[in-house]
Amino acid sequence: MLRFLTAGESHGPVETAIIDGIPAGLEITEEEIQSELDRRKMGTGRGGRGFIEKDKVNILSGVRYGITLGSPITLSVNNMDFDNNLKIMTNKSVDLESMKKSRLTKPRPGHADLAGVLKYGFTDIRNVSERASARETVMRVALGAVAKKLLSELHIKVASHTIQIGNITVNSNNYNFEKILTIDSIDPDIRCLNPDFSVKMKKAILEAIKQKDTLGGVIEIITRNVPPGIGSHVHWDRKLDSKLAQSLMSIPSVKTVEIGNGLQSSHLPGSKVHDEILFDNNRYFRKTNNNGGIEGGISNGEDIVCKIYLKPISTLGNPLNSVDIITKKKVQADIQRSDICVVPRAGVIGEACVALILAELCLEKFGGDTIREFKVNYRNYITNISDHVSSV
Repeated sequence: MLRFLTAGESHGPVETAIIDGIPAGLEITEEEIQSELDRRKMGTGRGGRGFIEKDKVNILSGVRYGITLGSPITLSVNNMDFDNNLKIMTNKSVDLESMKKSRLTKPRPGHADLAGVLKYGFTDIRNVSERASARETVMRVALGAVAKKLLSELHIKVASHTIQIGNITVNSNNYNFEKILTIDSIDPDIRCLNPDFSVKMKKAILEAIKQKDTLGGVIEIITRNVPPGIGSHVHWDRKLDSKLAQSLMSIPSVKTVEIGNGLQSSHLPGSKVHDEILFDNNRYFRKTNNNGGIEGGISNGEDIVCKIYLKPISTLGNPLNSVDIITKKKVQADIQRSDICVVPRAGVIGEACVALILAELCLEKFGGDTIREFKVNYRNYITNISDHVSSV
């Protein structure tokens, strides 16, 4: 069973994570994980924090000589900005009365601020916002790098690209997967396949910066070479699409998760939606993929296609009205250092979330204490499918 935990506050000393269940024998290095973390730092619309943090990863356990041991893997990333917040983020006992002036008390609409304060009875929003921050995703991307490396042993690849920022949308129906795999080098600022639309999207972000506003958008995440049979129709919590939706929905700012052409399919007749089944060269296949590679909670062998819809960031340069949680008076919400648009980087986070779920379910399906055993079980499964198709 694959499981993981992340820990750390946004301006605390360190972000950490432990992942348990990776088989022994997987080759993984800090450099490979660092490559994914560096991708997370790319893109137009970053706030000042992005220029402070180095996001240098450290492998603290579970790996020896660049090879996993089968024991829990511990990863860490130091927060460089902690040095600028030593007093307000210390874990030492302090005179709370003397810290009252540093409290954040003006909740931001759209953020966890007020709901968290009410839930836990806090008088300082920072106790909520530090963990609710998207800074936590630095560790999910690091863990996702490990999951991606595991999936690569089965030739499974995960990629993403930007299809909308603000009200500027590009048609993604005829995507080129191999080109999406290289999107970071093609368009590091926006990660959009269409250069004309990329220019428009970048201009929209720069205008939002000028207006002290924020922008959301849409990312498409595509996974190739997932064999049929991953997930299950048997129980709600074992369905592949339900697990993907939960994982992707947990990304800060994500408000909608779409599998395949789910939104469009909701207002079309079934004859225009469902992917006809064809057979040739001893395999089943489809000419369309409106269901996004998942039927009944199980992968069907086609590309798995997910879209995530992100709302604009909650921290505004021209803040909305709010209420001070101490005085109860009408105020403008707190302004904290924040991104203007996270969409170009959200694809990297989405890839990690998808990879972690697929790694979990592939390990559940194929098992194995070692990578060799894992791969042998996978090959046997593929052979069994082929034999079944031939014999029926």
